[in-house]
Amino acid sequence: MNIPGYTYGSVAPSPVTLKDLEELKKAVLFSAEDEKYLKMAGEVLKDQIDAVLDLWYGFVGSHPHLVYYFSGPDGKPDANYLAAVRKRFGQWILDTCNRPYDQTWLNYQHEIGLRHHRTKKNKTDNVKSVPHVPLRYLIAFIYPITATIKPFLAKKGHSADEVDKMYQAWFKSVTLQVALWSYPYAKDGDF
Repeated sequence: MNIPGYTYGSVAPSPVTLKDLEELKKAVLFSAEDEKYLKMAGEVLKDQIDAVLDLWYGFVGSHPHLVYYFSGPDGKPDANYLAAVRKRFGQWILDTCNRPYDQTWLNYQHEIGLRHHRTKKNKTDNVKSVPHVPLRYLIAFIYPITATIKPFLAKKGHSADEVDKMYQAWFKSVTLQVALWSYPYAKDGDF
């Protein structure tokens, strides 16, 4: 797999500890059962990634105040930037479902947060775009990234109960990840 800018396994350590991660998992009620249903979701979603991304990109693209964060110096969306991020976003779906939530995963979550924050935004793709995504949008995106996934989870003939368990596991994971991505936005000692 060669996705430009996808550096899973080769980023700096997260300042969040594994103990912190375990406590956050408990705070969102994330359990071993959720891990099981996320793996099931990964199987269900793996051949639907482009359709999911088409929906999400359509949502972002239909809101000028959101696509703004992918704009170049001319104020227009940078198609190359959008395409590069899209590849990583697709991989993020698979990683959410299939990767163990261990130190390597935790490190990459921190990297994702940095890439939205002024610390590293634009550096991965070497683009000239808006220098920072406000925290409010990371938090607000929990809903559309969660609500829109359920129809995709229901497309492979699983029972309503299994679909709901996959959906709940996804919701918990997205909430957990956004909490981790918020680290660069917090003042020292506030995370």
